Amino acid sequence: MEGPDTFVQLPLAIDPNTKGVSSNSSSGALRAELDALNALHRSFLADLEGPLGIPPPPVPVNPKRSAQITKLKESGNASFKKGAYPDAVRMYGLAIDMAIKRPVWEPAGLVREELSQLYNNRAQAYMVQQMWPEAALDAFCSTELKKVANTKGWWRRTVALKEQGRLDEALDVVKEAVDFESAGPDKEGVEKLTGLMKEIEAAAEKKALA
Repeated sequence: MEGPDTFVQLPLAIDPNTKGVSSNSSSGALRAELDALNALHRSFLADLEGPLGIPPPPVPVNPKRSAQITKLKESGNASFKKGAYPDAVRMYGLAIDMAIKRPVWEPAGLVREELSQLYNNRAQAYMVQQMWPEAALDAFCSTELKKVANTKGWWRRTVALKEQGRLDEALDVVKEAVDFESAGPDKEGVEKLTGLMKEIEAAAEKKALA
């Protein structure tokens, strides 16, 4: 009688052309398992050869898409420098849309870094137009994508909230920013955030006493 640790070698064979697995065993259970396995294999092949296909294995980043995103970002920067802020917002938006549509198998870290910078730039373009809610939302996206080494994003998010009179929220955000950035490389940016925090604390205290 076979025990639970007994190894039984099954009479299996693989067709060199179809890669299908077969057996000359009389076991109906084995035959059913092999039928299911072969059906699954055929479905995978159909997916690969069909019009939709399945994602290929990880590949290097598409250089054409990267070049297009960079070109749109640089166009936005050029428009910003010329004072054409609505056009800068439009260019950054096009770059954001293209970055979001990167294939899912491309490196997530690249996408987060890319989008964080683009949202950050667009937030600044909104700020100079005093479009504070839009600026706050974009800066929020930037800091959520990149919480460390992003002092500009934190600063813009805080200022955009402050300009809307949302002092309590602004204070919470800038404190969070200092916590995240205190061990980061941008010491000057941390000092700027700390100064902004003190400014908001004073404004909140003044508002409470009014």
